[in-house]
Amino acid sequence: MAATPYLSLIIPAYNEVRSIGRTLDAACAYLDAKGFVYEIIVCADGTDGTREHVRDWAGDDRRFTVLGGPERRGKGHGIRAGVHQSRGRFIGFMDADHKTPVDELDHVLPWLERGYDIVIGSRALGESRIERRQPLHRRLGSKGFGVFMRLLLGLHGIPDTQCGFKFFRGEVAKDLFARQRIDGYMFDVEILHLAGRSGYRIQQVGVRWRDDGDTRLQLFRGNLRNLLDLVRIRFGGVAAPSEGVRPIESVSSDSPANLQRAA
Repeated sequence: MAATPYLSLIIPAYNEVRSIGRTLDAACAYLDAKGFVYEIIVCADGTDGTREHVRDWAGDDRRFTVLGGPERRGKGHGIRAGVHQSRGRFIGFMDADHKTPVDELDHVLPWLERGYDIVIGSRALGESRIERRQPLHRRLGSKGFGVFMRLLLGLHGIPDTQCGFKFFRGEVAKDLFARQRIDGYMFDVEILHLAGRSGYRIQQVGVRWRDDGDTRLQLFRGNLRNLLDLVRIRFGGVAAPSEGVRPIESVSSDSPANLQRAA
């Protein structure tokens, strides 16, 4: 039987054929250099050949799985499917366009090793490094979104809910995504809302981030859907954690550098 992966890395990709190869190159170079046992799951909806490109790129390497279909079903849907397939001790996701470089895992994995349930990348902390900012109208829109989201749901202690760089203890990811229902961009908010209500311990880390000038959000219809999804999250109820999965009560004092390596 294949060894249990140390890390399951999920990469959601909607029509990302131009960037997915570079992102996979970077991810594999980093993970191989660290010596981790890992798997990569690409959840690729769309019709531009992304799935076919990834299958050709991976060849017969069994560490790679490709999911998805031509219909655009949403980032939340794709990551939920990826978590369902994952086997890793730690499970997380990063964007296909590599807005946050994979080597920012150096700041994430030590916290998971110390016992935190969830570690999320943030663009809004003192140590965050924004190499290329979003256009002004998008920054203003994000501020407005944040005000509405916090009035409705709280999450006051998390200034950046939308950075696409989030990692979980494996059993915590399985629990949260089994209860998660939002298919679109607001799945991040839903996951953090579920985690907070369930008592899971969340650590935020500042990461490097670079806007690529691309957005898949339709200005009116997309924002309307996001607002409706926030209302669904607020009034849809919160299911209890899965049996046998409970938040930890303390953080290990072991050195965060003691990461599991491949055998």
